[in-house]
Amino acid sequence: MDTLTPDQYDQAYNNQALVPDFLQYLQRWAADSKAVRDSQPCLTDLRYGSGPQESLDIFTTAHAKAPVLVFLHGGYWRALDKSDFSFVAPALTEQGVCVVVPNYALCPAVTIPQIVMQMVKAVAWVWRYLQTWGGDSDRIHLAGHSAGGHLIAMLMGCDWRSYAADLPPNLLKTSLAVSGLYELDSVRMSPQLQKDLRLDDKQVLACSPAWMVPPINSQLYSVVGGLESEAFLSHNQLIQNAWGRQCVPLAQVIPDLNHFSIMDAFAQRGHPLNQLVCEISHSDH
Repeated sequence: MDTLTPDQYDQAYNNQALVPDFLQYLQRWAADSKAVRDSQPCLTDLRYGSGPQESLDIFTTAHAKAPVLVFLHGGYWRALDKSDFSFVAPALTEQGVCVVVPNYALCPAVTIPQIVMQMVKAVAWVWRYLQTWGGDSDRIHLAGHSAGGHLIAMLMGCDWRSYAADLPPNLLKTSLAVSGLYELDSVRMSPQLQKDLRLDDKQVLACSPAWMVPPINSQLYSVVGGLESEAFLSHNQLIQNAWGRQCVPLAQVIPDLNHFSIMDAFAQRGHPLNQLVCEISHSDH
C-alpha cells in the first residue's frame, strides 16, 4: 500500500465503517451458530492445549475417513470467538467434510506470533487425533477469514517436522483465504488496530506471509469481495504476486460482496464460493 496518513490507514482497515449494518451480520452469525451447535452432531470445547482459549469445536459428518477443513475465524486478532462461526459447518458437513473451528487467545493479551503458534498447535492436534471422529489425517485443509486468512497463510509456511518429529512435512494440502491479510507493516500503521496489536518490527517481519519463501508442496486460493476496501483488494493480489501463480493459482475478486457478506456466501450451499470450499476440501493436493 502507498504511504497514507494515520487516519487514512484507519479508514483503509475499518470494515465496519464500510458496512454500516455489520452488527446485524455478527448477531445473525452468533444466533445461527448456536442453532447449529444445538441441532448438528458436534463436539465442543475440546482442548488442544492448556493455554488460554486453546479449545476447538468439531462438526462431524456421516462419511468415514472424511476430509477435514479447519476454519480459522477473523476479528483482527483481537475480537470474536469460535462460537460465532459454527454457521460455516452445515453446508460442508452435508457434503462429507468434517469441520474443525479452533479458538485462539486475543490481542493485546497475547501477540500475533503467539496466536500463530496456537494455531500450529491446534492443527497438529487435529492431525494426531481427528481420526477418532472420522477425519482423515491425510486430507487436512485450511480456510480462514480476514485475520484467519493471515493465519492460514502463516501455517502454510510452517516447518512441521521442526515443530514436532511425529508430524509429516506435508501436513497441509490446499487452503482458502477469504479477505486475507498478508503483510502487517501497513496494518500496524492503523492507530485503531495498533493499540491492541502492539506490533513491533520483529513481529511484522516474522508474521508477514507475503515476505516469506512460498510454500513448496501446497497451494493457497485467495478471494476477496468486490465491495471491500482498497486495502483488502491490494492484499488479495499481493499474495499471488509474492508467491507466484503456481503457489497461488487463484486471487479472485468476487463481485457484490463485502467483508461480511462474503462469509454468508462461504456458508451458503450452492454458492460458487461454497463450491470452491468443497472442491478444495475434497482435493488430494
